Amino acid sequence: MSYLKSFIKKYFTHFTYFYIHLRHRIFFALVLSILVGLLDGFGLAMFLPLLEMVDGKGEASSEAMGNLGFLVDGLKSLGLTLDLKTVLLVMLLFFMLKGLAKFFETYYRVIVQQYFIKKLRLENIDYLTHYNYKAFVTADAGRIQNTLSGETERVVAAYRSYFMSMQMAVMLIVYVFLAFLANPQFALLVAFGGIFSNFLFKLIYKKTKELSRKITAVGHNYQGLLIQKVAFFKYLKATGINLQFSERLKKAIQEIENYNLQTGYYGAVLQAIREPITIAVVVMVIIIQVSYFDQGLGLIILSLLFFYRSLTFLMALQTSWNSFLNMSGSLENISDFQRELRKAQEKFGNQKVDSIVQGFELKDLSFSYGNEVVLRNINLKLSKNQTYAFVGESGSGKTTLANLIAGLMPPSEGRILLDGINYSDLDLPEFQKKIGYITQEPIIFNDTIFNNVTLWAEPSETNLNRFWKALDNAAILDFVNNLENKAETLLGNNGINLSGGQKQRMSIARELYKEIEVLILDEATSALDVETELIIQENIEKLKGKMTILIVAHRLSTIKNADQVVLLENGDLEGMGTFKSLINISEKFKNSVALQNI
Repeated sequence: MSYLKSFIKKYFTHFTYFYIHLRHRIFFALVLSILVGLLDGFGLAMFLPLLEMVDGKGEASSEAMGNLGFLVDGLKSLGLTLDLKTVLLVMLLFFMLKGLAKFFETYYRVIVQQYFIKKLRLENIDYLTHYNYKAFVTADAGRIQNTLSGETERVVAAYRSYFMSMQMAVMLIVYVFLAFLANPQFALLVAFGGIFSNFLFKLIYKKTKELSRKITAVGHNYQGLLIQKVAFFKYLKATGINLQFSERLKKAIQEIENYNLQTGYYGAVLQAIREPITIAVVVMVIIIQVSYFDQGLGLIILSLLFFYRSLTFLMALQTSWNSFLNMSGSLENISDFQRELRKAQEKFGNQKVDSIVQGFELKDLSFSYGNEVVLRNINLKLSKNQTYAFVGESGSGKTTLANLIAGLMPPSEGRILLDGINYSDLDLPEFQKKIGYITQEPIIFNDTIFNNVTLWAEPSETNLNRFWKALDNAAILDFVNNLENKAETLLGNNGINLSGGQKQRMSIARELYKEIEVLILDEATSALDVETELIIQENIEKLKGKMTILIVAHRLSTIKNADQVVLLENGDLEGMGTFKSLINISEKFKNSVALQNI
């Protein structure tokens, strides 16, 4: 069994990958290819009776057709006289049936290809949607971007080339089989010639596969640089590094071009030598047959027709296989990528929480990234509709604690309970719909204000009323009403048309529209000017008592009115209390307040 598995892994890895996605469709497509080849071969076989008639024989005989004589015998058994008219009509019938089969084969190939593309893309979306956040933050963003865009297209191209190779192989087998039926001796000689020619391409195949892997690796690097170019454009522009960074992008582009040129060179070599080798093999075999075996030209010509077809398909097989190898690096990459995504899929329970009743409880909670301990042995209760502030130096674990409560990651040790229910038993995606999350850099989609706030809800009367109410509660209603297109105003890439304060208020409006029960503010106002920060702070104060608010803050002035302040240091819970009581309890917190002149 282990030998069989290793054999399949070595020689049928790619076929297995496609079979998992396509199942019976693969074999149905191959059956259609066999049918096309047989009908074409039978049509070609009818040329031999025509040649007999040219020699002056009135009616075709089965003896001259070798093992293909069953065609003539079969037609005679139907009561047909094989004169010129009948042979031509039978030949026409075979080729018409071949044309019909070819139509179904070609169109079915398109259907299967589109099915594969759709399934692959949907799979990738689902895998990414349920990708574990902890794994995501340590993943290569360039690889993710490249794999889900450019690499997917290359895998589709690999699929086309792979199954073109399979179809060419099927057609090759069909024609070789027909050639052996017609003239075994001639067929054997040409088969040896074809096999010999195949050795000439092994070096090209090896080089092409190596280049494919390099193209994939350089593609990851290029996509990663491109993401950073767009994300950090302002910084690069302002600091004069833009041109320097562009040179890195240009270098990656040049590497991709060089590798593609090399693969193009090997592809051109294959195209150039394909037909000359075909003719060379055929010419040599005909000379051998006529000179040494005294073979008649009738069967040689019929076998020649079959073998010219088969050698053509052999060379096409070699070319399409080389094209597949050119894309095989992408296929290996996406196969590995999907395997990694599958291993890091989130797992949820099925218990639903319609509304928070009591609140959260963290019991003996610890969290680590590999060997790096971020939080250790945290025990904490967070009551419903209370406001909690998480404070501490950078690296103390504030944001990680908020992320754990948001269900972005499971704890390494310990438990998080919501109304006494363990997070591992919760239907987390449903619960997370009750959470609002605003970061230092708020999320603004390149869409209208309405779609940004409502997340593409239908503009019904109910939704519109909720939308305008959310804008009012977020103190951004007047700004929107003064815009020419009001709710239909496009906000541009990452809200480029908004100020920092407007972005934050737009984010607050979105969360209020969702009618959330938990609002997490992760350094949400630290990048704003004092006036804007005060306005947003006032808006947040109005929400106190209406929802559970968790604030991650460095600026202690923003959390003076929190119900409870949670002090963290190096992953440990150092203290908890009101702002004033914590000053008396913790010397460290007292010093931090003094340093910020609060």
